[in-house]
Amino acid sequence: MGEESLVVNEVYLSLQGESTFAGIPCVFVRLTACNLRCSYCDTAYAFTQGSRRPLSEVLSEVSRLAAPFDPASSLPTPHAAAIGRLPLVELTGGEPLLQPAALPLMRQLCDLGFTVLLETSGAHDISRVDPRVHRIMDLKCPSSGESARNRWENLPHLTPRDEIKFVIGSREDYEWTREQIHAHGLAGRCPLLVSWVHPLQPGQQDPSLKPVPAGQTPIPRLELVDRILKDALPVRFQLQMHKVLWPPDQRSV
Repeated sequence: MGEESLVVNEVYLSLQGESTFAGIPCVFVRLTACNLRCSYCDTAYAFTQGSRRPLSEVLSEVSRLAAPFDPASSLPTPHAAAIGRLPLVELTGGEPLLQPAALPLMRQLCDLGFTVLLETSGAHDISRVDPRVHRIMDLKCPSSGESARNRWENLPHLTPRDEIKFVIGSREDYEWTREQIHAHGLAGRCPLLVSWVHPLQPGQQDPSLKPVPAGQTPIPRLELVDRILKDALPVRFQLQMHKVLWPPDQRSV
């Protein structure tokens, strides 16, 4: 049997822009394919673009990007092990859990001593993910057009090392988020993240994305923050840091 492989969209080095790890340098492994079409998705290019790569090649690329660099040669320094390396690696997409080989990749990254994050839509079983991985799981709000795909059976598998993310684009999304937090006792389960829907740039408006369902009232960013404060909602409001530092439609950041 040949070596396991993955269809990879891109592997790159940047700052972690979201989650409780925001601001930390991170190697990203963006995998190809997603079976959801959220209305606000800003990575539609990862639905189909990518190439098949063996796991050993992906691991080698991650290790190369994580190593310190010699400015004179643009190559990893020979004493990289003595200096150390970047600790953080994230699998994102697309939807990483659509590809079975993502599981051994995450396990091997953990074995190598990396702190591993998984960004997942919440529509797939997270129970088989290595317990050392920090699972950052969406609960899709109504304006995404995909809230029916939430896999509620995932909630009992979440631990304090995991995180739940709500992407909020409407007042109805906010009310739904508040209801789910209280109904499922989420505040005591793991950190809760709230992101405001950043408007898509013209080149990001893929025709395959679902339209925002009828009856949704857009919520301005400051109104969202104000409601969180007034309700004392136990969440971490987050900006997408990479969209502040770079153009919001720039890739590999």
